[in-house]
Amino acid sequence: MPDGNPKKPSRIQTRNRSVILDAALEVFSRHGYRGATLDQIATEAGLSKPNILYYFEGKEDIHVTLLSKLMETWLDPLVALQSDGDPAEEILGYVQRKLDMARDLPRESRLFAGEILQGAPRMGPHLETDLRPLFDEKCALIQGWVDTGRLPPLDPQHLIFSIWSATQHYADFDAQVKVLLGQGSDPHKRASAHLRSMFGNMLRI
Repeated sequence: MPDGNPKKPSRIQTRNRSVILDAALEVFSRHGYRGATLDQIATEAGLSKPNILYYFEGKEDIHVTLLSKLMETWLDPLVALQSDGDPAEEILGYVQRKLDMARDLPRESRLFAGEILQGAPRMGPHLETDLRPLFDEKCALIQGWVDTGRLPPLDPQHLIFSIWSATQHYADFDAQVKVLLGQGSDPHKRASAHLRSMFGNMLRI
């Protein structure tokens, strides 16, 4: 008799799912959810459309799977903000981690941005259950540093918003950055120095 345990995916099935998700990430980050099609994903993956539908119910299923996988990665830099460190260095470390993520995961950043710009129709529950509690916890931590004089007076919520906008710009507006800085330019080192100086001045007592 069956033991009730789900059958473990074969190596080929695991590989194909990974290929499909990577292809979908490319298509969604390039065209957005509304502009993306299963045919585009199939072409990018080098698989047939029926093969895609063997692994996923449709475009939305793939999109939700990508967003769910992304959420944990997206929260990791904020999770790493620790209460027992130097406040300014903890926040500057967060800035650097977010900037590194913009460099290393630009497609994921654009996927996330596209979902938010649409009003988070598929990610709304994750924002409430995963992001909101963590955001409130870290804002309370920063406010505690302000209240004890370890940071100057500032608004923790808008500080985090400013970090997000300043770092994710390099992924979400990558094409514009490359045009303005020159195609051969690598903005990461200069951006890192600039953001450390800018936020460092803001955090100085």
